[in-house]
Amino acid sequence: MTMFVAATIALLITLALMIIRLVLGPTVFDRLQTANSIGTVAMLVLATVGFVRGRPEFLDLALVYGLLNIIGTIAVLKFFKYGDLGDDGARAKPRTESS
Repeated sequence: MTMFVAATIALLITLALMIIRLVLGPTVFDRLQTANSIGTVAMLVLATVGFVRGRPEFLDLALVYGLLNIIGTIAVLKFFKYGDLGDDGARAKPRTESS
């Protein structure tokens, strides 16, 4: 049990360092990668806290959060590539550096 508490504390420290990296990231893509990593660590924190407290439903929440994290990352990358998230029926053209 003590080992899982130590793991939770280590994950929270990692999460704090990632938040600092999120704020200081030089490019948007560095920040996006850090945000995705924060979602992964938050999922691990949920799983370990649920294990420590003896509540297995936290694992379900962690899995749902992980899936939402993946979908959100794909949506943000699509927004940066095409400029919007909607489909107007026409084929979207990828944005170039000049536009």
